[in-house]
Amino acid sequence: MASDHQNPASKQQQPGANTFKLAIYEQENFQGRCHELTALCNHLQEAGVEKVGSVLVHCGPWVGYEQPNCKGEQFVFEKGEYPRWDSWTNSRRSDCLGAFRPIKVDSQEHKIVLYESPSFAGKKIEIIDDDVPSFHAHGYQEKVSSVRVQCGSWVGYQYPGYRGYQYVFEKGEYKECAEFGAQLPQIQSVRRIRDLQWHQRGAFHTST
Repeated sequence: MASDHQNPASKQQQPGANTFKLAIYEQENFQGRCHELTALCNHLQEAGVEKVGSVLVHCGPWVGYEQPNCKGEQFVFEKGEYPRWDSWTNSRRSDCLGAFRPIKVDSQEHKIVLYESPSFAGKKIEIIDDDVPSFHAHGYQEKVSSVRVQCGSWVGYQYPGYRGYQYVFEKGEYKECAEFGAQLPQIQSVRRIRDLQWHQRGAFHTST
């Protein structure tokens, strides 16, 4: 695998060709009934999944949703092991998962601009190919009411240190916070979502 870093041709592989795959276990620590997903599942219960106790992501990234039809709180799952609830969230509000979908990975590069006011107005913070655990440390203490993603996929967090509610940002424009699933315009840290077929070393490691 290390030779991928030396071979420019490997960077040309199409992300659309990647196979998405995760396994859902109904009990913690990968016990109990197992269900595999390779594509969007809008309603886990209708697909026969009673409860999500642990998740093993063979190929990602994915986003899980608290409610069916991709509603409610969001949780990012990159390639790796998630043996129990607290390995994919620390918001503590709910322990339900109702839907999963793959996250689009359009580029190895990452660029995001977050704006204080709706419709891309007011003060802004621009981030290129970096993870930012605290906007305050970068001198940005404003609200985040709208977001432009020029390339890559990102996850924003309500609090510094990648804590609190998570918000997935794929390439595109989000003119107000409701468009990225937030009730309040509060984001204080952000990191890149990695496709570990491209990025051999992810920025985020789950606890084992």
